[in-house]
Amino acid sequence: MHKKVWLLVALIGLLALLSGCTQINEPVSAESEGIWNSFFVYPLSQVIIYFAELFSGSYGLAIIILTVIIRLILLPLNVKQLKSSQAMQEIQPELKELQQKYASKDANTQQKLQQETMNLFQKHGVNPLAGCLPIFVQMPVLIAMYHAIMRTPEVQEHTFLWFQLGSSDYILPLIAGAATFLQQKLMMAGSAAAQNPQMMVMLYVMPIMIVVMGFILPAALALYWVVGNVFMIAQTVFIRKPMMNDQKTGGDKK
Repeated sequence: MHKKVWLLVALIGLLALLSGCTQINEPVSAESEGIWNSFFVYPLSQVIIYFAELFSGSYGLAIIILTVIIRLILLPLNVKQLKSSQAMQEIQPELKELQQKYASKDANTQQKLQQETMNLFQKHGVNPLAGCLPIFVQMPVLIAMYHAIMRTPEVQEHTFLWFQLGSSDYILPLIAGAATFLQQKLMMAGSAAAQNPQMMVMLYVMPIMIVVMGFILPAALALYWVVGNVFMIAQTVFIRKPMMNDQKTGGDKK
């Protein structure tokens, strides 16, 4: 299993571990102590309550609004990720040439390959870690959302559409998994990743993990995933595709 899959497994494992920590069964309030409670969980809980009160006590709608706000805040980071991914695709021919040039497996040759690869990245302004950065940034938000949902009694007591926000659901996780699959499929469309067997593994593994976690965790968190992925689908359509069209136009002019 390739590194990105292991990274995803490790991050979801971290989510599962931290989900049971920091007074998960105790309601969060202004008196809750600790940096995690004061700066992450309690503010999110208050924002959910605030929006719910604005919309006639609809905590499901409050979670949707909060999710959109979080995605808008993360938008610059995601745009940077898309640009870096696009730049990585553009340098693939040069990268393959380097790999062929330094095909020998001895230590000196491999060290030279690493140096030349880093020089190539710097020349084109490519950050190979940019694709992982949004995942690392979103994990604390995801865990904080889980705590805010579990530790806000009002959320636990309300329903939205057909499901109880504080309990697990069996339909919403399937929708979340399908939205995740579609979002990743759009990201790969027309890119070098579509021919990469490792990325194809990610295309199927991540939605399955989302579905499994959705069956276990509260439906409010699955709602967060659904709305977040729908936002990402729109982002892909309106940002990434024009970038690809500009790349094709530039290639035709050349």
